Amino acid sequence: MADIIKLDGTRQLDFDRETVEQAYDRWAPVYDLVFGGVFSKGRKAAIQATNNIGGRVLEVGVGTGISLPLYAPHLRIFGTDISEAMLQKAKKRVDEFGLKNVEGLAVMDAENLEFPDDSFDVVMAQYVVTAVPNPEKALDEFARVLRPGGELIILTRVSADAGMRRFIEQRLQPVVRPLGFRTAEFAWSRYAQWLAGAGGIELAERRLVPPLGHFSLVRFRKVDVAAAA
Repeated sequence: MADIIKLDGTRQLDFDRETVEQAYDRWAPVYDLVFGGVFSKGRKAAIQATNNIGGRVLEVGVGTGISLPLYAPHLRIFGTDISEAMLQKAKKRVDEFGLKNVEGLAVMDAENLEFPDDSFDVVMAQYVVTAVPNPEKALDEFARVLRPGGELIILTRVSADAGMRRFIEQRLQPVVRPLGFRTAEFAWSRYAQWLAGAGGIELAERRLVPPLGHFSLVRFRKVDVAAAA
């Protein structure tokens, strides 16, 4: 079911934090098995882009920590997730691989990040935007904690604007919602609308990634006003 649009134009959410948290707690034991291979090419592309920038990195929705061993050792990584069960697996992975560049892992809401403004050189969010109740609020938070000149890198589903694919995505939505996913509502026009109103954020790159071309790697850059002056 899609968000219900009220008369004042705001969204009445039927996809809340508790739904997401419970869904990913259930996914924790099998997440790597189910999604590790499927999303591996997109994940590697996003990590490569992050490694090229360097500095301090926030990975929102770090999950089981499947990405953590792929980061370059000179980066400093902090991971957050809504699911405690997911983070327990991430902590085990950090210990197993001896990842000394991981500063910390913490349960945190993507829409209310507990960091000061301008804290990170890169904010990474893999398949998170379509899984939070208020995507635009989450994107605003990602931009807030990003340093000027830094990049917000997201792997995300981009829905169809029209046609048979959009019809199928809308029909699938009630089925996948309890699993913590949304198939519809995220055409590129929605991201573009957020970008237009964000202020100080520019699009650096957008490209398709597997599987099936339904997902994109998107890089947003926070404009460094001082450097541009």
